[in-house]
Amino acid sequence: MKLSDYFDQSLIISDLDCADKDTVLKKFAACVHQRFPELEAEEIYHILKEREDLGSTGIGEGIAIPHGKMKNLSTIIAAFARSKDGVPFDSIDEQPVKFFFLLLAAENSASLHLKALAKISRMLKNTSFRDQLAMAEGASGIYQVISAEDERL
Repeated sequence: MKLSDYFDQSLIISDLDCADKDTVLKKFAACVHQRFPELEAEEIYHILKEREDLGSTGIGEGIAIPHGKMKNLSTIIAAFARSKDGVPFDSIDEQPVKFFFLLLAAENSASLHLKALAKISRMLKNTSFRDQLAMAEGASGIYQVISAEDERL
């Protein structure tokens, strides 16, 4: 599976400036809506919020993978955001999150959804990759780093 099939530079927030989890989810929803106007930002936000209410998607080491499933999607949508200072996100290690990878999937795409989550998790567990993400310049630099790691795996 290649994330680059479901991801492009317009879905990168290179300098996320948020103080809390709720604002992060709203920014992601707005970003996805801007790229896919047929998807309502409010619906995206509610799907992500419902998932977070079940338990934080903050997996530790400054990483969160907010995700959810939508009825009216025919494919997967991936987005990325980087926060230089980190955002409190109720992570399992109680540390602020600096790297967010959003994943939205169709309700009937369990296999593809799980493959994408696994790949994102593998990518972000690599400390060298996270260091490259931290140093990348703007959305284009981040996209290049993610694309290179996507090809490598």
